[in-house]
Amino acid sequence: MPQLPGVEAMMAKDEAPSARPRRGRPGYDLASVLAVSVELFNERGYDGTSMRDLAARLGIAKSAIYYHVTGKEELLKLALDQALAGLAVVTDRARALPAPAIERLEYLVRGSVEVLEAESPYVTLLLRVRGNTDVERAALDQRRAFDRFVAELVAQAVRDGDIRPDTDAMITARLLFGLVNSIVEWYRPARRAGAASLADPVCAMAFEGLRTRRPSPRGQ
Repeated sequence: MPQLPGVEAMMAKDEAPSARPRRGRPGYDLASVLAVSVELFNERGYDGTSMRDLAARLGIAKSAIYYHVTGKEELLKLALDQALAGLAVVTDRARALPAPAIERLEYLVRGSVEVLEAESPYVTLLLRVRGNTDVERAALDQRRAFDRFVAELVAQAVRDGDIRPDTDAMITARLLFGLVNSIVEWYRPARRAGAASLADPVCAMAFEGLRTRRPSPRGQ
């Protein structure tokens, strides 16, 4: 199985320019404003968070936020772009990997878990958008494209004989990434400081299952 480069290294090389923090007033750079915005969006929902709420949480005037962005929707776009950028890097590398589909699928799962660990608040926000704005709909379109790619890998792995032949590719893709996406509901980075990546146990369960392989009784 080819080794997956660290997510932070991949994103540093390939992240979209729009996701890179811009410097502004001392103490209130875009990165810190964005981080607090994502925290509030996850707590209250995007629709339930106002610019007044953001300013109050940051302890600054609304004008200080407008120094960096045009408004709440731009903050949402930057946040979703940050989550999608990491997933795009992993997807592009999985697509180009010179390996059987089953190995590319595991590579994709492993990388997606690592993106989730590295960008947990941003991926959480991505998974909660419902398509109420143009920004959200664009993000959902990218998520659907990702789902289709996963289904293509599953279908190819079935044809290769590496996944059971009665498998429905799209259902399997959704179940597999339902497992990955569920991590945002309980994952707490601070509690796992220094712990090994979640990617190993997730991939072990997804690709090897839960049952131990017992030797067959003699004579059977």
